[in-house]
Amino acid sequence: MTQVANIMCIKWGTLFGPEYVNRLYSGVRRNMARPVRFMCMTEHAEGLHPDIEVLNLPVEPFAEPMNAALAVANRQGAMRKVSLFKPGLVPDLQGPVLGFDLDVVITGPLDDIHDLAPGTVAMRHDWTEKRKGRPTGHGSVFRFDPALHGYLYDDLAANPYAEVEEARGSEQRYTSHKAMARDQFTYIPPEWVVSYKYDCNPFPTNYLRPARLPFEARVVCFHGRPKMPEAVAGYTGSFIRYSRPCDWLEEHWTRRARADLGADWA
Repeated sequence: MTQVANIMCIKWGTLFGPEYVNRLYSGVRRNMARPVRFMCMTEHAEGLHPDIEVLNLPVEPFAEPMNAALAVANRQGAMRKVSLFKPGLVPDLQGPVLGFDLDVVITGPLDDIHDLAPGTVAMRHDWTEKRKGRPTGHGSVFRFDPALHGYLYDDLAANPYAEVEEARGSEQRYTSHKAMARDQFTYIPPEWVVSYKYDCNPFPTNYLRPARLPFEARVVCFHGRPKMPEAVAGYTGSFIRYSRPCDWLEEHWTRRARADLGADWA
């Protein structure tokens, strides 16, 4: 029997509408060679495609000291994703989970990321941290196994203030360093997970040509600005991050999702 790919994302608040989840779902299922079980943890399930499994966004018992530490780090809410790591969160789930932030666009096959180095936590090397020579994963794409990596939730639950303080309020630093300390971490090849602003549309060539999609890119991350709608339309909000209208982005993020799910869902 073909293994089902477990996919998770989290949506809290109203910054991202349901179309971000639906388009992510479409991109994932169009780019995996196996059946997909797609789960979204949220307190706002309105507008999600009916094939998306909704997980209730919990109020964690350690929320108060965690948020107190995050306030000191000026990163309020930045550790919310840790709720996805709770052991037994989905009782009938088997196998690893491939997780995504909502500000990403799927542009190529995902099976290699899903299957990379079984038993480890997998993330791409964060661009800024790599440039500074520091070992930290980037949290836009993450692969973990709930049966093996429950400590990602348990350690924070046991000592939330100290863990947030040690991670300096960064969820991706917390997650990657915890796994590294147990020798259970793998970097996703950088050519598979790329940054729109650093790899597709870098300064100063962004003034000379439209953004380009690298040949081997499977996921494009829109951390910072511009976000996807801004990049599709063309972005002039920053001298360094200027971007011409991006047709290939509209194709992958919007057109193909609408052809797959219908205009009512994407």
